[in-house]
Amino acid sequence: MHPTRWRDAMDAALYGPHGFFVSGTGPADHFRTSVHASPAFAAAVFRLVSRLDAALGFPTPFDVVDVGAGRGELLRTLATLARHAAPPATTPATATPHTATPRTTSPHTTFPRTAVPHTTSPTGTRPEPSPLAHRLRLTAVELAPRPPDLPSDIDWTAEIRPALTGLLIATEWLDNIPLDIAGRTETGHHYRLVDPRTGTESPGPPLTTPDTTWLTHWHPTPPPTPPTPHPPPPGSSPVIKRFASETGPEPDANLLIDRVEIGRSRDEAWGRAVGRVGRGVAVAVDYGHVREGRPVGGTLTGYRGGRQVPPVPDGSCDITAHVAMDSVAAAGAQVAESAYTLVSQREALRALGVDGGRPPLSLAGTDPAGYVRALATASAAAELTDPAGLGGHYWLLQPVGVAVDALMAR
Repeated sequence: MHPTRWRDAMDAALYGPHGFFVSGTGPADHFRTSVHASPAFAAAVFRLVSRLDAALGFPTPFDVVDVGAGRGELLRTLATLARHAAPPATTPATATPHTATPRTTSPHTTFPRTAVPHTTSPTGTRPEPSPLAHRLRLTAVELAPRPPDLPSDIDWTAEIRPALTGLLIATEWLDNIPLDIAGRTETGHHYRLVDPRTGTESPGPPLTTPDTTWLTHWHPTPPPTPPTPHPPPPGSSPVIKRFASETGPEPDANLLIDRVEIGRSRDEAWGRAVGRVGRGVAVAVDYGHVREGRPVGGTLTGYRGGRQVPPVPDGSCDITAHVAMDSVAAAGAQVAESAYTLVSQREALRALGVDGGRPPLSLAGTDPAGYVRALATASAAAELTDPAGLGGHYWLLQPVGVAVDALMAR
C-alpha cells in the first residue's frame, strides 16, 4: 500500500467500510467522553434544551440532533429526561417575538428559519404548550449501522436534515474529522504522507494554496524549539480523551516529527453543520486550542482498548487531533452571520447547574443516604468540570436567530 496524505488515510481508517467508527462495538469501549463520564452532562444538555425550547416559543417539532452520536447514549438519556420533565410554563404573549427571515449561507443557498405561530387567549397569555416529550424529535447522525436496541423514537441517519429548529450538538466529533498534516522543510511546509499499515511518515508535496492560506492565518509558525518525545508535566494542558482503562500510553515512533495540523476540513464541516440550523443553537464540545496557544509539534494520537496508542491509520484505533476552536468558530459565525460564544466546559456546565460542589457535612447526620447520593453526584460533576481534564474542553455555541446569553445565564 502506497503512502497517502493523512486526511485520506484518516477517512478510510475511521469511516471506511471496516473503519473504526463504522464497525465494532462503539467508541465507549476505547475512550470516555463527557457523555459517558456522568449523567450530569446529559442533565445539563437537557437544561439547555428546555431553555432553548422556551426561547424559541415551544416549536413543534423541537429538534435535538446529535452529530457523531456514537451509539445514541446522549439521545437515549435526553428522551428519558423529557418523559419525566415538568410541563413548560405559560409565558406572556409578548415575551418572545418570532420573525421568519431567511439566512443566506452562500450566494446560492438559503435556509429558511421556521416561524412559530402564536395565538393569544382572552387572558393575555399564550395557550399552555404541549409537553416537550410530545414535540421532541431526536436524531442521531452517524455512519455506523443503527444499534438494534435503539428506541424507535430516535431517528438514525448519515446526514443532518436541513432547516432544523432546536439544538444541534456535536460532542467530540470535530476532533475526528479527517485533516491533513504538514511538516516544515527548507522549501516551506509540505504534506506528511503516511503508510496506513505501519503509520510510518514521509515528506510529500507542497501544500495547496487554500491550505497554505489557512496555515498562515490560523497557525503561524512559532520560533523553532527542539521537539521532545516526553509528555508534558501533569496539569500543563487538558487531557485529550479520558482513557477507558488506567494503562498508560504506548510510545509513538513519530513523536520527533514536527507536525502541524491543518484544520481547514474541520472549519468546512462545522460550517456545513451550522448551515443546517434554521433557528436555534449549534454546540460543539471538544478539546482544542486557539491561535495564541497552538501546541508545538501537533496533537495527533490514537486510542484503542482504553489506551493511548500511536496513530496508525489501519482501522484498528481511533485517530484524533485537537481542534483549532477559534478557526472553527469563525467559520460557523460566517455561515450564521452572527457572533459565537466560546467558553470552557467548566464555565458552561456551571452555567447549566453543574458545579461539583460537595454537599454540607451536616447532611450526613440528618440524611446519611442522601449525603452519599449527593456526594456521588458531586464527584461525577467534579470530573466533568475539572480544568485539567474534561472541564478544560471547549464549548462553542453558535446561535441562529436566538440569543445565547439568556440560555447560559446561571
